[in-house]
Amino acid sequence: MTPLKQVLVYAAVALVLLLGYLSVFTVEQTEQAILTQFGRPVRDPITEPGLHFKLPLVQQVTRIDKRYLAWDGPMVEMSTKDKTYVQVGTFARWRITDPMRYFLRLRDERSAQSRLEDILGSETRTAIAKHELIEVVRIDKDRQPRQDESVAAALAEIGGIGALRPIHVGRLQIEKGIFDAAAPKLAEFGIELLDIRLKRINYNPQVLERIYQRMISERLQIAQRFRSEGEGEAARISGRKERDINEIESTAYKRVQEIRGEADGKATEIYARAYTQRPEAAEFYQFLKSMETYRKVIGGGSTLVLSTDSELFGWLKRGVVKGKP
Repeated sequence: MTPLKQVLVYAAVALVLLLGYLSVFTVEQTEQAILTQFGRPVRDPITEPGLHFKLPLVQQVTRIDKRYLAWDGPMVEMSTKDKTYVQVGTFARWRITDPMRYFLRLRDERSAQSRLEDILGSETRTAIAKHELIEVVRIDKDRQPRQDESVAAALAEIGGIGALRPIHVGRLQIEKGIFDAAAPKLAEFGIELLDIRLKRINYNPQVLERIYQRMISERLQIAQRFRSEGEGEAARISGRKERDINEIESTAYKRVQEIRGEADGKATEIYARAYTQRPEAAEFYQFLKSMETYRKVIGGGSTLVLSTDSELFGWLKRGVVKGKP
């Protein structure tokens, strides 16, 4: 075989191998494929993994993901029913269930993400606009908050500050409404919507400061209420203390006077028995009592006016007479 023939044989073998390589392709378990010819599908989507064949150089393989895919929406400002502007962020999970329709309508995942943002964002704005902010924030209408009974009673007297307002729908039902409205629209593109949730809800920065100030004012009212009740209770405790002290002192004073009276009575009885045994003792007792009276009555610079027949004058006169030389 001449060298030229050898080259031609090798070239033919290489061409056959190349055409064979270009004629086969594999589909993974996580993907599905659509075979196109000049941009148009030529057969049903390939959903089973394995080795498949196509016309080389003419037909192209478009691979479509079969797994659950994520959509993370941006923070979008919207208004609630009570005209409160909030920023809402959403996220969803979806998958491609009709690859042929998906390919004909959207072609790739980038277009699908854009269409998801249009549909889910629109339905979210519509749902938020139909409900008040409290309905969007609260998860479940049947949720019962844990709250101290004494605190709840105080808040009720102030006007319900800090108490949870009753709701009729709740965020779970709002999310379900968004899902029910968006799922049929996405099904037209071969997309199955698996779930959608409100990820985050923020106040508009322009009104956030006013919200903080209102919260601070409410908390100050609650604190003032508790402070007033504490001062009132302190006053009642102080009043009870003073009353108890006065009652104890009064009882003690009464008992002291009773004991003192009993002691004076016993002392008088003892003195009476002691000084009435003999006349000289009685006279001596009278003399002692007179001296005690002089000590109490007569002092420095004192002036006394006594009758001459007074017993007190008699002791003074007797003392003067006996004191003469």
